[in-house]
Amino acid sequence: MKIENIVQKKLRIVFNNEDIIFDKSRFAGGLTNYNYIMDINGTEYVIRQPGGMTNLMIDRSVEKVNNNIALELGLNSDCIYFDELSGIKISIFIKNSKNIALADPSRPSNLIAVSGLMKKLHSSPKHFPNKFNWLTELSKYEKIVKKLKGDFFFDYTALKGQLLDFVEKNIIQTISVPCHNDTVPENFIIDDKGKAYLIDWEYSGMNDPSWDVAAYIVESRLTEESIRYLILDYYGELPAEEILKIKCYIMVQDLLWTVWALIRHYNGEDFLDYCCYRYERFRKNIKAITNSPDYSIADMVKN
Repeated sequence: MKIENIVQKKLRIVFNNEDIIFDKSRFAGGLTNYNYIMDINGTEYVIRQPGGMTNLMIDRSVEKVNNNIALELGLNSDCIYFDELSGIKISIFIKNSKNIALADPSRPSNLIAVSGLMKKLHSSPKHFPNKFNWLTELSKYEKIVKKLKGDFFFDYTALKGQLLDFVEKNIIQTISVPCHNDTVPENFIIDDKGKAYLIDWEYSGMNDPSWDVAAYIVESRLTEESIRYLILDYYGELPAEEILKIKCYIMVQDLLWTVWALIRHYNGEDFLDYCCYRYERFRKNIKAITNSPDYSIADMVKN
């Protein structure tokens, strides 16, 4: 059965209405999954249609637990249905809201909102039950690519080796706190009253908080001024060890999500441009930073 038909069947069960048609006319974005806004019985909901191969990449049972923890912390939007087998999720649509990618990810007020949400999450006394380990995730993704009979870039092994060596030498100490691990600006929502939310917890788990900071910087392609503003608001200073950690995580994330995109590409989805975009930036950065460790974060986010 096609995933669209499964979603429609779930909607009919959840709302006890056999006449409901899964309406995909209002696309609400997404890369890992595809989200659609539907008006059902006078209430607007966000309906999540899981993306291809996500059953192999994401533990939905863990996501369900973390999604609820995020809701308890006041970070997440209200979720009325979560199917941990299929990955289908139904959430209340936040009225009169827009994601920060549309509302300008570099605006100072938005940077403060993002920093505040991350600090609230990272300081939570309630921990997630799982750990997000990028090496483990990368290995898992590589195995899936191989099962799909896919190929890697010709210099993948060599550049990955350079990255591992650089990370080992430059990340001296990490801590483990609740992290979102996919802090793209699209996952930060601001309503018309200025309240901010952090949504989509598929990749959440215990990790170093600088991962989330790095992800927002690189995914938003912040300018040098905005990067400094965010780092100062989050850390309260410009700690050299965290700056270096952010640089490492920017390269790690580009490599990790490159392989993630290869999975989607070899599954027949239109992800090749995204894959090449991230790998080219990784290739540029690992070469540049190996020659000059002072290579700036602002230069690293450029392609």
